[in-house]
Amino acid sequence: MAQSHPPAGQTGTLIEEPMSEHGAGFPPFNSTTYASQILWLALAFGLLYYLMSRIALPRIAGILHDRQSRLAADLDEASRMKSEADGARETYERSLKEAQDKAKGIAQSTRDQLAGEAEERRKTLEADLAAKLAESDAAIRSRTATAMGNVREIATDTAAAIVERLTGQSPDRAAVEAAYDRARPVH
Repeated sequence: MAQSHPPAGQTGTLIEEPMSEHGAGFPPFNSTTYASQILWLALAFGLLYYLMSRIALPRIAGILHDRQSRLAADLDEASRMKSEADGARETYERSLKEAQDKAKGIAQSTRDQLAGEAEERRKTLEADLAAKLAESDAAIRSRTATAMGNVREIATDTAAAIVERLTGQSPDRAAVEAAYDRARPVH
């Protein structure tokens, strides 16, 4: 080891580095070792290439292939499920349409049935009303005829009483009735 002395006027010691076995400078830049460095580089690259091509890359390719297969299977499954969902939606819509049509048909038949029943009741009520009107009309005619018969009798009695009071003699009943019949308006 060589020691150096401080320059004049300086005190203290300097630490000196030992000499390297490679000589001076950075070893990769040493021109005497280029050949061995290139040889080791070629060997390391060849070994790395061999390991990558025989071990790592086939595994990576297998993983990528499995992933691609899984993605394709998943896409096929999704497509199948979408087709099933579309089919189910179409079936649902068809069933819904059929149910709506059936409900409309039931509602229409119920309306028609109720309208028919209402029409039947209306006709029955009209027939009952017509029968009652006919009965009432017959009763009115009968009472009218009775009343008119009574009116004729009352009128002839009254006319006979008036004539008797005015003249003092009782008139002939047949003559009073004949006079009443000529004077009465015909309906």
